[in-house]
Amino acid sequence: MPSPPSLSPLQLLRIQKCFPNAWNQKRFPTPLPLSPSPPPTQETALLSLLRSIEALSFAGHLSDAFAAFSLLLRRSPPAFSLLRPVSSLLRVAASQRALIQGEQLHARIISLGFQTHPILVAKLVSFYCELGLLKEARVVVEGARDARAVPWNLLIRACNRRGFWKDAIFSYKMMCELGVGADVFTYPSVLRACGEVFDLNLGKVIHGCVNKRGLEWDLYVWNSLIGMYVKCEAVDVAREVFDEMGERDVVTWNCMISGYASEGTWEKAFELLQLMPENVRVNTITWNTVLAGNLQMGNYVEVIRLISQMANDGLNVDYVTLVIGLKACSRVENVKVGKEIHGLAIRLGLNEIENITNALITMYSKSRNTNHAYVLFRMSLFRSLVTWNAMLTGFGHMGRVEEASLLFREMIFSCVRLNYVTIITMVLLSAHIENLRYGSGLHCFIIKRGFEGYQLVQNSLVDMYSKSGKMSDARKVFGIIRFRDKIPYTSLILGYGKLGQGITSLKLFDKMVTHGIDPDHITMVAILASCSHSGLVTQGQILFEKMVTVYGIIPKVEHFSCMVDLYCRAGLLKKAEEIIGKMPLRASAAMLATLIEACRVHGNIEIGERAAKKLLNMRSNDPSHYILIGNFYSYARFWPELAMVKSVMRDMGLRNSPSCSWLDKEYGLCRFKLDDMLTQQENSNLMLLGVLSDHMKDDCYAADEEKKYDEAVGG
Repeated sequence: MPSPPSLSPLQLLRIQKCFPNAWNQKRFPTPLPLSPSPPPTQETALLSLLRSIEALSFAGHLSDAFAAFSLLLRRSPPAFSLLRPVSSLLRVAASQRALIQGEQLHARIISLGFQTHPILVAKLVSFYCELGLLKEARVVVEGARDARAVPWNLLIRACNRRGFWKDAIFSYKMMCELGVGADVFTYPSVLRACGEVFDLNLGKVIHGCVNKRGLEWDLYVWNSLIGMYVKCEAVDVAREVFDEMGERDVVTWNCMISGYASEGTWEKAFELLQLMPENVRVNTITWNTVLAGNLQMGNYVEVIRLISQMANDGLNVDYVTLVIGLKACSRVENVKVGKEIHGLAIRLGLNEIENITNALITMYSKSRNTNHAYVLFRMSLFRSLVTWNAMLTGFGHMGRVEEASLLFREMIFSCVRLNYVTIITMVLLSAHIENLRYGSGLHCFIIKRGFEGYQLVQNSLVDMYSKSGKMSDARKVFGIIRFRDKIPYTSLILGYGKLGQGITSLKLFDKMVTHGIDPDHITMVAILASCSHSGLVTQGQILFEKMVTVYGIIPKVEHFSCMVDLYCRAGLLKKAEEIIGKMPLRASAAMLATLIEACRVHGNIEIGERAAKKLLNMRSNDPSHYILIGNFYSYARFWPELAMVKSVMRDMGLRNSPSCSWLDKEYGLCRFKLDDMLTQQENSNLMLLGVLSDHMKDDCYAADEEKKYDEAVGG
């Protein structure tokens, strides 16, 4: 838009002549000249600058506040008027960590002679503590010679924040030497430092000072006393302080319960939890502590109940609570409650947290819902090493070796770095299927990746080779273990025992004991099983007696099972029945099944019939047990009983799971069953089996195996 044309003075005059007379007669008063305002007084200027410094400091404008302070100093104000602006400037300098400006203010304070002023001393100490300059703060405090506790409290608290617990205690002792009296804010800080460095003696001295000063009314101090005693592992003394308190708050109860939890005396922690009044609300941290204690003690059902109570009472549930609950569900294989916790995690928006995802994968895997776990694994946005290991362990738990093998290969080519847990999981899987070729390749991978130095990996390799029957390789790995414990010895003992070399197992057992390694219940199971497989009845009986008298191991069901198997293999069926009847524990279904099969082999109908009735009364869910009973009844020609067994299996919905074998093909491990004759891939497997069978015959493998079998059974 064009700008309007400008008018000359002559043109304006002509236009004014055209105005109405009323306009021309209008006279406006001539404005009076403005008189100059009087200059501000000294007092007014000082007040204005002081207000400006306060406002700028409050707003955090440090440079502008310092500029105003410089103008203030030019006017030579009285010294007392500088107290407030200096205090404000120190505060903003501390908040902005402005060391140079703070040191300038410190110098100004000294020049003004205010280095002992209580307010400025506290501000200086706070400034230096905020910047972590504790030595400078200590110089200020000691130079002030102030009898007040405030600057000392600031210094002690700053030492605690930095983790300098001994410096905090030293400051307290210096404070006492200078005759400065501690207050209710001093004791909690010093007591915390005492707890962190386990200085129980000083803590007791402070406890005496608290009693002398009559501070039993201060909850903050007494809660700190309980915390100090708990940290110093004097939980009984902490309980005495707890019982002496006339008033307790939620911190008191939480601290005392956490103290029992840290000591591992979970019964007292649970008892104290029941004594809490209804108006006291336990915080989430204490609840998680109690839940973790129940989990550690194996009270998995109680963990689930407490989490349900927390949810019903409207208490805050965090991801730690959910992880503990999922672990409890995985231990008892309670997938129903596990799914409820999964839904709660989704509602709270916690389902994408890595710890929750890993716990869910583990829970579904151990609850035999590996497909659910695998879906979660694939849906997770970020898969850490723990996530991969959880999924691998889940496949291993279900014996799904082919899926684990494929996942392991995928993991190798991903960006995740493997750790020894991954390696151990795969070695254990290899031991499970007893695939020597796969295990040897895995061993090469371990050496290539530098995991051969981990003792847990070495122990698992010994176990793998022992279960595969390759005892020479197992002994080689055993020989490179620097610090041998009972684990590799147990693997070797069990491996030789499976091969019928019980004498070698006994020598290894004696060598282990000679080296000062005491056996545990697992080692005793291994050596008793070795005696059983080798027919060493006398040695097995002696070891079973020594287990209690020499090694102090109380026999469990597994040990009695080994003795039953020992007697059954030797044909001593009456002794086997006696040990089942006299054992203080309830006989397992596997023990009775072993006795029934031995009775069929040795032709003892009487004992076998009694054992079969006991096993039927157990209502086992294992179909193989009913098949053993059926085979025994068929051998004994008990046809009505055989029909009854088949009827029971139908009513219970039990079917015999066919056995499977493994082929290690170029694309990975392949499982096949006897009735797998449908798909093209399975037909190719059968063709491969035929080729292998021909090779075995050509190499006289069958004749050699028959000879070995005859030698083993003494034929």
